[in-house]
Amino acid sequence: MRINTLDDLLCAVKDRPRKRLVVAWANDAHTLEAVNAAVEAGLVEAILVGDEPLMVKVCGEQGMPKERFRMVHAATDTEAADKAVAMVRFGEADLLMKGLLSTEKYMKAILNKDQGLLDPGAILSHVTVMEHPGHPKLLIAGDVAVIPEPEFKEKVAILGYLVRTAKALGIETPKVAVLAASEQVQPKMRASAEAALLSKMADRGQIKGALVDGPMALDGAIDPDSARIKGMTGPVAGDADCLLFPNLEAGNTFYKAGTKLGGAEIAAVVAGAKVPCVLSSRGDTAKTKLSSIALAALLA
Repeated sequence: MRINTLDDLLCAVKDRPRKRLVVAWANDAHTLEAVNAAVEAGLVEAILVGDEPLMVKVCGEQGMPKERFRMVHAATDTEAADKAVAMVRFGEADLLMKGLLSTEKYMKAILNKDQGLLDPGAILSHVTVMEHPGHPKLLIAGDVAVIPEPEFKEKVAILGYLVRTAKALGIETPKVAVLAASEQVQPKMRASAEAALLSKMADRGQIKGALVDGPMALDGAIDPDSARIKGMTGPVAGDADCLLFPNLEAGNTFYKAGTKLGGAEIAAVVAGAKVPCVLSSRGDTAKTKLSSIALAALLA
């Protein structure tokens, strides 16, 4: 069944066996609120790695039974990240989540050549699922947070992660729009030329399991009226499920405009590691973190 809202996502994950979530540096009320909600909802079992006395104190202040979680003490945020990653590597956890530590330290632990979570040659990327008021379905976008200027091989990887996420959400044949400034192929613009190349690769079966078209401007990709007025044809035009952005600046602007100005809600994970990794901002809402945990559990 196709998942059309983030509430549908939560319901879908509730019906599955619980995954084991380990949280790196879980010392703050915001993180614990989301993790507690995920445990209460039956989405995950939770392991908290951090300053144990502080985590117990925060649980008490928030009215959360500390017995609900397994706690592992770490004296510093760096130690917490390393311990959490090791628990995933040794099969003690199925999902990883960032707590109060910085993104730099979290990613450093994941990317550690000898002790991290990346297979040789793997590419990390960020996948966002956005529920936008007034839009009839979820939009799956990448990359908005990890790869600044993706090279062509990285765009192929991002496209693959978008398609995998869409299929997990019940979309049998995802429609992927490879975005640029215009629908016209402009060879001097790298984003335009690479979008056309990805589209042709899909036509020839080199990219499987999805309908891929590009270059496309954003309006023609998601708005049927704009696509009709522009004379755009094909199954992706005006009805894209997935949006592949040319670079992080474009993707991040879309993400923040949607959430800060458009009232959108999101779920997001880092894909490409041995397990899905929740990379929420310290300023994200508890609802965003809960939805992101659900997405990671769905993808695990």
